[in-house]
Amino acid sequence: MADSPNLVAVTAQNFHQVVIEGSYERPVLVDFWADWCAPCRALMPILAKLADEYRGRLLVAKLNTEEEQALAAQIGIRNLPTVLLFKDGRPVDQFMGALPETQVRAFLEPHLPRAADGLLERIEDRLLAGDLAGAQAALDLARAKDPDNPRLFLVEVQIKAAAGDSQGAEALLDQVPLDLAKDPEVLALRGQLRLANLVAGAPAEAELATRLAADPRDSEAAFLLAVHQAIKGDFAAALAGLLALLKRDRAYGEDAARKTMIMIFDLLGGQDPLVTSYRGKMLSALY
Repeated sequence: MADSPNLVAVTAQNFHQVVIEGSYERPVLVDFWADWCAPCRALMPILAKLADEYRGRLLVAKLNTEEEQALAAQIGIRNLPTVLLFKDGRPVDQFMGALPETQVRAFLEPHLPRAADGLLERIEDRLLAGDLAGAQAALDLARAKDPDNPRLFLVEVQIKAAAGDSQGAEALLDQVPLDLAKDPEVLALRGQLRLANLVAGAPAEAELATRLAADPRDSEAAFLLAVHQAIKGDFAAALAGLLALLKRDRAYGEDAARKTMIMIFDLLGGQDPLVTSYRGKMLSALY
């Protein structure tokens, strides 16, 4: 099988450069094979075809385990064929055996860069800069290039939310595809929209801070200020303010401080150190 820019043979001498370093530029699929292995020979034409088809998006590297026994043993290869996928310098997925082409494609697709990935980065930059028109223009271009990209749905929600159209953003989230329903980014967007709804029409953060400085027992100001802090990502300050309100005035807003703390816990995810710390503090305040 002749080598090409997308299909290369690797040895112990070039494995680090081709596979480890190369995987920072694009995914590298490493096929561990041997001449005596019939399933290996069945898989090779499939990988060669995909290497050519995905040119620029994937490198297929083939390693002869008979010639590179020490390296194969070091990596832990015990069965042939074994195929490892490397990204950003480490193996992220694998399969064993001669899978049919459809299954190899299904294995690869979640890991391959999409045509709209660069545009998605541009959209994020435009949103951070407050350029909603630029973000929408980049989204339209991304849709034309990669209409099936599931991330475009999430970006549209972000644009609507940034434009203040929380109802439109929530309506989109209500139509979220089933395979994205539990995606952490979808859950985070839901949480951000719920927080934004809590301060819709409320005074600005600076005004609330002034009110609270003048009257530390102003529960409304304390609550709304904490929500503003959470929206801008200052979760430590938000949780500290909500915990103080919970201790002082639990009845405010029908237990709003506790409910909002739980909302932030969900937004951050159960393993975040802030969640671990403040969940315990919240329970102590309650009981």
